[in-house]
Amino acid sequence: MKVSELLGRRFKEAPSSCIIDSHKLTVRGGYIKYMANGIYSLFMPMRRITRKIENIIREEMDAIDGQEVLFPVAMPASLWEESGRYYSIGSEMARWTDRNNNKMVLGMTHEEAAVHLAKNTAESYAQYPFMIYQIQTKFRDEPRARGGLIRVREFTMKDAYSFHTTQEDLEQYYMRCYHAYERIFRRCGVKNFIAVKSDSGMMGGNVSHEFMLLTEIGEDTLAICPECGYSANMEAAECIVENEPGEAGELEKISTPGVKTIEDLQKFLKTPAEKFAKAVVYQKNKDDAYVIVFVRGDLDVNETKLRNYLCEEIHPGTVTDECGIVAGFIGPIGLPKNVTVVFDRSLEGIESLVSGANEPDFHYRNLNIKRDCGDVKYVDVAKTFAGATCPCCGKKALTIKKGIEIGNIFQLGTKYTKAMDMTYLDANGEAQYPIMGCYGIGVGRLAASICQESCDNYGPIWPISVAPWEVEICNLRNDDEKVRTTAQKLYDDLTKAGVEVLYDDRDIRPGSMFADADLLGVPVRVVVSPKTCDRDVVEVSLRDKSLKTEFDIETACEDIAMLVNELKAKLRQ
Repeated sequence: MKVSELLGRRFKEAPSSCIIDSHKLTVRGGYIKYMANGIYSLFMPMRRITRKIENIIREEMDAIDGQEVLFPVAMPASLWEESGRYYSIGSEMARWTDRNNNKMVLGMTHEEAAVHLAKNTAESYAQYPFMIYQIQTKFRDEPRARGGLIRVREFTMKDAYSFHTTQEDLEQYYMRCYHAYERIFRRCGVKNFIAVKSDSGMMGGNVSHEFMLLTEIGEDTLAICPECGYSANMEAAECIVENEPGEAGELEKISTPGVKTIEDLQKFLKTPAEKFAKAVVYQKNKDDAYVIVFVRGDLDVNETKLRNYLCEEIHPGTVTDECGIVAGFIGPIGLPKNVTVVFDRSLEGIESLVSGANEPDFHYRNLNIKRDCGDVKYVDVAKTFAGATCPCCGKKALTIKKGIEIGNIFQLGTKYTKAMDMTYLDANGEAQYPIMGCYGIGVGRLAASICQESCDNYGPIWPISVAPWEVEICNLRNDDEKVRTTAQKLYDDLTKAGVEVLYDDRDIRPGSMFADADLLGVPVRVVVSPKTCDRDVVEVSLRDKSLKTEFDIETACEDIAMLVNELKAKLRQ
């Protein structure tokens, strides 16, 4: 490919709307073009990158016995009504009615389509297990589209679905996928990634992991223990605290005029936050019924864990005059009967607490939950924090980091096969529901994440396995016959040798050519100039600046091809 023929422009600056590095560089480098919020067109360089990622994924999915299929993007709503998700998923799903008055949806994920494909096809236990996968366009009306390809509304995704007759078989295959994902990310050149326990969310199932690229710009928060390797998404991370019980005292109602916040109460009562039972108010989405969570005063509520415990969607509560709840003075004694009360386990074992008295300008001191509220159930609904006790090794060593999700895997169980009445006959001729797993990787997000991790101030530093081209030749004097002839011959010879080459044959200043080459991020750069030709050499450097050398013109093709192979081999190690 010649740069003079390459569609797309490179820019010195990115629009002010581009905040993170990968977004800035993919816009500046002529990789993507904005069409609408969260919707982008891909120019040739990015398409070459995503195609290479797709091929790596295909090879690894095929290696674990995957069968590539293709599901429709547009599906009848009846499939989603069968699973129940047509009603449980909100406005993220695109719905419409076609000309025949049929309700339709755009696929944001394809569990229903996978079951539909396999249903009445895999009817005998002898046909199990199997895994089907696709690489397909999806649409999710994401309210928080951001970061270029990091979070979009239309995206390309590899999603795979496995079907099993036993939980043991699912677990074994789940680990095969887990290790396949590790190979995929390593082959794509991702360096700083980990797998963390995660919440299954709308996908369902009891066991799930997310593969995360650790980066400060990530929107996911992760709890990681450097002592034992425990890792979990903050949404799923267990919160363990060690409490000083203290001494139980007589319950005392005290005047706290206008003192409503934990911070103000600490000053007013000269009591540390961990001795408070903090009240956080929510309401259930379906009927606006109140839910009040009591948590230790220095902690926050993990809303995902609360949703999972309640099996209800919730939203932050609005306290009205007629609801019987006294904002700023809420406590567990004397609440209205119709309120759902949740006690976080961070309060367990504390003999004396400060809480609201459910009366304006009054709090209780020396609240003892067992004595004053009875035998309550404690549940884990708090966010963990840096320095918290690790659930795995028991050391106070948890650290909090940020990450971008680059892949996920779920053990779905029979959630979808039961709902959609997919069965097979076992060895005894009895109908059983298959057990499912699902496994996803966002292709565009992975490309952007690689760029985010591997870049400098000048542009991306693409790993050779996914780079748009392997070698770029920079012809610094196209009007010089020897330079032009040398560069063109090297381009032709490398291309014949199977090396992917980008040739910058434009008549522009060297500074501009090098700036564009940095933005294109090709791993190996070859410079041909009057000075190098006078010495019968070409200048060769790596985009990551780890090598700068010269090769003789006579052997340059063989030497460059060898360097490319060395880079590929290094990535496979």
